[in-house]
Amino acid sequence: MVPQAATSKGNATREMIVERAYAIACRHGLEGLSIGELATAAGMSKSGVFAHFGSREDLQLTVLEWTAQRFTQAVIVPALRQPRGLARLRAIMEGWFHWVEANPDGCVIQAAANEYDARPGLMRDRVIDWLQQWRQQLAKAIGMCVETRELPRGTDVTLLAFELFAITEGLHNARLYDPVQAHSLALRALDRLLASYGATPELRSPTA
Repeated sequence: MVPQAATSKGNATREMIVERAYAIACRHGLEGLSIGELATAAGMSKSGVFAHFGSREDLQLTVLEWTAQRFTQAVIVPALRQPRGLARLRAIMEGWFHWVEANPDGCVIQAAANEYDARPGLMRDRVIDWLQQWRQQLAKAIGMCVETRELPRGTDVTLLAFELFAITEGLHNARLYDPVQAHSLALRALDRLLASYGATPELRSPTA
């Protein structure tokens, strides 16, 4: 049996490696992950890195999953503290905006959607699966707004979820060419979109 102290140390080392890999992936994408560069960043040998990950793809998948977990903690968990309905949906969107802006080198998952768009395989499948799950979460939040009557019956949930995705993707690009106005433009676009569906544009979550 492996001693608990050794297991804890191994887990801490693995977490440190993933954090370094995440920083590299933000700059260069998941396909830009180099074991050599990662080993240097982690202060380890290549064999030391490979001792924690069986392959480069294993490392890439781990970074993708680690990013999704961080996203959940940064965006979803705080939003769930808001009441069901429009306040929660706005908190999700504003948290998503902050997530984009808190990653100045780019969002790993959004970048991965472009990286693996034309590259069939496990990585592409995992990216698609995550994006579909996230769209379902948005659709669920929108559905709650219909239940609370803050959005009208007959709201096209799928279309609205698509449009919310589009605003955030626009922010992801605007932070590069118009960083001063990017956030305010995203908020204005969110207000205008929700108002077009009959929501109250003045309502804001406490995180705004």
